[in-house]
Amino acid sequence: MTVPPPPENVEVLRRASLEGLRAEAQDELGSVVTERLHGGEDPWAFMDELPTIDELVVLLLRADLFDAEGGRKPGSDYARDRRMLGDIREAHPGLSATIDGMLERLDRLRWRAGDHASGDPVARSRAGGASADE
Repeated sequence: MTVPPPPENVEVLRRASLEGLRAEAQDELGSVVTERLHGGEDPWAFMDELPTIDELVVLLLRADLFDAEGGRKPGSDYARDRRMLGDIREAHPGLSATIDGMLERLDRLRWRAGDHASGDPVARSRAGGASADE
């Protein structure tokens, strides 16, 4: 049985325990909420926009990975996003369900973004355009 190699930048991913990362994310979210409240925003208007604590942990770890890879900025590199999320999952299995949800949304967003350029008649018909068969 072959053991898969550890993820790239494993030291970045394991900089703290999952509990510590969640505490950091909770503090960060608290700061964001406080700042928005002090800015006069209605919490009913913005609370649904905020990530969950585990989503923020994943986003913070992803940002750390970008920094570790030479400061390359996030972009539309789908394969790199999937690889990074896989590395995060391997380092912190407790985030698996959150990562699955994020990957599902990433796949949906990627599919939607490609609908109009893909020439897919089903996607175009859903968007109100004519299919190639008409």
